[in-house]
Amino acid sequence: MSESHQRLSVKDSSPQAYAAVLGLERFIHSQGLAPGLIHLVKIRASQLNGCAYCLSMHHHEARQDGEKQSRLDMLSAWREAAPLYSEQEQAALRLTEEVTLIGEHGVSDEVWAAVTDAFSEQEVVTLVMAIATINVWNRLAVTSHQTPDLHDD
Repeated sequence: MSESHQRLSVKDSSPQAYAAVLGLERFIHSQGLAPGLIHLVKIRASQLNGCAYCLSMHHHEARQDGEKQSRLDMLSAWREAAPLYSEQEQAALRLTEEVTLIGEHGVSDEVWAAVTDAFSEQEVVTLVMAIATINVWNRLAVTSHQTPDLHDD
């Protein structure tokens, strides 16, 4: 495998494009979903998409916000470690997986029912926007070979 180098900086090449996605982030964080839940969603989608840049950033942010390392360590196998995650978090993680991998099977009625039982309609909108937005960031970072910042905290 050849050495990876950053192909493009969307932020530098098109500040308007970068600002558009940043606007989605501002919306998501202004809607009252628990920051810990947003961290879990961003990390799980980034795991599925293989986005090193986003994994590094969101693990760091989650730890800074007080997330337990054990929950971060187990996130890729959360079903096997289900007691570490609330029912609401589990519903959000199932939705994150199905939306991130939407081309495989869509979003099942079972997953949708669990999410709508666990969240209000406005919270569902915010959750879907959070999942869609991290998928945009992942695709930008993976495509451009964005270099991760390594955090040793």
